[in-house]
Amino acid sequence: MPVHLHWFLPTGGDGRTLVDRHAYTDGGIRRDRITPVSGVRAPDIEYLAQIAKAAEQLGFEAVLTPTGTWCEDAWLTTVALTQVTERLKFLVAFRPGVISPVLAAQMAATYQRISRGRLLLNVVTGGDSTEQKRFGDHLGHDRRYSRTDEFLQIVRGVWGGRPFDFQGEHYQVEGGLTALPPDPLPQIFFGGSSAAAGPVAARNVDVYLTWGEPPEEVKQKIDWIRGLAEKEGRTVRFGIRLHTISRDSSKEAWATAGRLLDDLDPETVAAAQQALGKSESVGQQRMLALHGGSRDKLEISPNLWAGVGLVRGGAGTALVGSHAEVADRIEEYHSLGIEHFVLSGYPHLEEAYWFGEGVRPELAARGLLDAGPAPLGGVPAANCRPASAPGGAPLLIAGGR
Repeated sequence: MPVHLHWFLPTGGDGRTLVDRHAYTDGGIRRDRITPVSGVRAPDIEYLAQIAKAAEQLGFEAVLTPTGTWCEDAWLTTVALTQVTERLKFLVAFRPGVISPVLAAQMAATYQRISRGRLLLNVVTGGDSTEQKRFGDHLGHDRRYSRTDEFLQIVRGVWGGRPFDFQGEHYQVEGGLTALPPDPLPQIFFGGSSAAAGPVAARNVDVYLTWGEPPEEVKQKIDWIRGLAEKEGRTVRFGIRLHTISRDSSKEAWATAGRLLDDLDPETVAAAQQALGKSESVGQQRMLALHGGSRDKLEISPNLWAGVGLVRGGAGTALVGSHAEVADRIEEYHSLGIEHFVLSGYPHLEEAYWFGEGVRPELAARGLLDAGPAPLGGVPAANCRPASAPGGAPLLIAGGR
């Protein structure tokens, strides 16, 4: 089982700080409570193309593209980026509650033809009622997962190339059809830590994603989903969502993590924790429990740092250390059954180079990477580093405000 490496496309903006430009406008949290930050980069298509091209050049298989109010539309953005990349795949996040399942199946089929088979799907059921209502979705938490279950049954049904009927609580479809089914069928990624989420994953998805919890907790999740899938007569693969701070030495990596932490004033952290604490997502509550809102003891497991989750929703942990140490932790998760590693870092352009040039060769030397296409080559610099990273340092090109 090889390791599959994926990167992240920051369609909500990027920068040299953990505080997003749109942070915490929900739940009564006002912008004027957030300390203004500098070095923010707008998610214009030119900057996103830089990241996509860098990810492809460095040998990442795909990039995850998020969904939500504060992001550019994932479908439109990524299909544009297929035109400036050659083989990079796009893990497109979308919410079942705001689109017809038959239309989603048709869109996926069209995307596969336009991109020549480079679509992966990330199904986001949604853990924030405020966000869901903004899109016209008023179902409660568990019923959203029930709807996702039906949604995925329909998507797979209409990909069969024949008229498909479905009668459920949330959807009634008569003669649903994708006239030209996608080829290949996109892999479906899905995450959810609640009791309502597990059976949906077991019945419908190809890859179950977890956020970056300590290895023993990740193992419990794997055992849980694997057991449910076996009862359904299915096999599910596993992935993990993490940030990375990888440097030539452990000291340099932890110094970078410390700088990110120093950028966060107490008011910003408090505002973030107040907003995130209202989430209905069980996974989000598990992320918050890792640090309890405190800056103390943020290394919750060897090389696993929970500082990101002080202010960022969703994935809140980072692998921090030397290239070899980060590779050690990836190898540890891989030994538990994790196959897909969906990674990111601040800023995403520079951190892609740090990981791609530092950790990826470590993983290759350990035989953990598939012997697929090598990273795209460029004209080497005099020191044999890629010309895109003169002197071994990532090229810094800001496209924002």
